[in-house]
Amino acid sequence: MLDRVQARDWGAMAALLGADLVVEWVVSGETFRGPDNFVAVQRQYPEGWNIDVLSVLSEGSTAVSEIEVPQQGVGVFRGVSFWRVQDGLIVEGREYWSSPASEEPPAWRAQYSS
Repeated sequence: MLDRVQARDWGAMAALLGADLVVEWVVSGETFRGPDNFVAVQRQYPEGWNIDVLSVLSEGSTAVSEIEVPQQGVGVFRGVSFWRVQDGLIVEGREYWSSPASEEPPAWRAQYSS
């Protein structure tokens, strides 16, 4: 699916999504129901971005991806996504989006990290 999003090929992306798709963006608290809504949010996202795939793992009906998305004038985002596939279609997703080093670590952990 990531190659289709990168290509902005929304029809090809939609062809991979089940009719009852539910995708949760955990950090922002949003839930997108149905392929039309999920494709629309991708299509409407402001331009200037590129997807760099860091890793993809799959086993059985589950796929996990880690991506980095630099966006011109905005910064870099990282996403980790968990997808459930049924009958060859994505039917459920849970995505975690953040920016690297966007959170100030607590002082007590400084002695353990570099």
